[in-house]
Amino acid sequence: MKIGSSFIVAGALLFCGIAEAAEIRVLSTRATEEFTRELIPQFERSSGHRVTAIFTGTQELQKRIAAGERYDVIIMVDTAIDDFIRSGTVMPGSRVDIAKSVIGVGVRAGLPKPDIGSVAALRRALLAAKSIGYSTGPSGDYVAQMFQKLGIADAVKPKLKQAPSVVLVGSIIASGEAEIGFQQANELSHFPGVDYLGPLPPELQETSRRSGGIVRGSQAMEAGKALLEFISGPAAAPVIRKHGLDPA
Repeated sequence: MKIGSSFIVAGALLFCGIAEAAEIRVLSTRATEEFTRELIPQFERSSGHRVTAIFTGTQELQKRIAAGERYDVIIMVDTAIDDFIRSGTVMPGSRVDIAKSVIGVGVRAGLPKPDIGSVAALRRALLAAKSIGYSTGPSGDYVAQMFQKLGIADAVKPKLKQAPSVVLVGSIIASGEAEIGFQQANELSHFPGVDYLGPLPPELQETSRRSGGIVRGSQAMEAGKALLEFISGPAAAPVIRKHGLDPA
């Protein structure tokens, strides 16, 4: 039986699409988890590629890379991506800025909500708190520096509770281990069991970028680039904003 030419062409196109489809392995910190998980199915439908993504804490991410685990794309704070570029882990010129985030403050649900609307008010709230939670990631590093700026580092040191790398600060606030805590606003603002107080006062606020890069030696380099372009592009902006961040 003679097969029609249109059928042959269609079959060839389908075969090419399958041949070019790639499996993209992504390792990311958790600050971008919610909007990235929402965007991945859209990308898969439009591109034909498949994405396997792992979201974890900054220290755990760095341990995985140091242990030799292989990924195609890394997503984390921009300064860490730059460090990976300098070390040769991420390819030079592959960094794509995706989203911007600020640091927020929360307390355990049901507790009195202290005023954090000014530098002086935040300082009073921290001195009065019985315990203070912060992260092992970039926001935690900044918060530790902020205590120094406020002149209360020694006073609050016995009260500090640092969440493990794979645990969000909201967890230790909700459990009561920390009375008040700090993390990226999008990770804290809707956390169950936490009353979100708002962002840090403008004079103390730290805005950070979340960026992605292509891992050197990736077997899905072009597909990885396409993924980063998609989740940083105009179509992704409404989703990023919906989850409490701003497009970069």
